[in-house]
Amino acid sequence: MDPKSIVETVIKRLEDAWNAADGAAFGAPFAPEADFVNIRGDLLSGEEIAAGHQRIFDTIYAGSTVRYTVLGVRELDDRIILAHVRGELHAPTGPLAGENEAIASVVLVGDGDDYRIAAFHNTLVASG
Repeated sequence: MDPKSIVETVIKRLEDAWNAADGAAFGAPFAPEADFVNIRGDLLSGEEIAAGHQRIFDTIYAGSTVRYTVLGVRELDDRIILAHVRGELHAPTGPLAGENEAIASVVLVGDGDDYRIAAFHNTLVASG
């Protein structure tokens, strides 16, 4: 599978998990030692990624949906891929109620026949 297809497959899993409000499924594509920096700059690692997402799915992002678009993909070597992904979040309530956009830098690492997310750094795009 080519690098762009690999990234699109993994990112689609994240999108489906978010839209199902399933923190465990959201955390599943991450490597056990992965790091996730959210739009507020909080660092979550390992199992905290799934648990932290379940908390927001149950509270401030309840009923929210996200749509991810892969903007670019670059192989750093034969088992490491860097991708940039746009996230479009619709939040019906909470501190980010409305439409929001973020850009994420995502590092995927080959794990046998699969790729896992090793790092995900998410940045909210400033409006206007």
